Amino acid sequence: MKLQLEGQRLRFRIDEAELARLLAGDTLVDQTRLGPVQASERRLQLHDDDALALDWNIDGITLALPRAAVQDYVAGLPRRDALRLTLGDASTALDLDFEVDVRDSVRTRRPRATRGA
Repeated sequence: MKLQLEGQRLRFRIDEAELARLLAGDTLVDQTRLGPVQASERRLQLHDDDALALDWNIDGITLALPRAAVQDYVAGLPRRDALRLTLGDASTALDLDFEVDVRDSVRTRRPRATRGA
């Protein structure tokens, strides 16, 4: 899982193996450690609610994506665009992009052409 943060935008990108785990009900976890005591985690999971849910605290970020929106997005893979969701109102809105690595999707989802003799 890769996280990019810039201004009022969060971008989560995962690969096909992580997507399979996410769709199976697993929570994806990525961790950064600073010394033996300090750690920050990023957690990504699906939930059955229609809304995006974000918990951001000193221990890290937990993002719960709406399962139906992710399933609709996944039905069109491989694709270059992200599933774009917004949290909050206009003055403090946080835009969130969720995407599956397009190169990994092409390798995984499209059959390879066989060479003729």
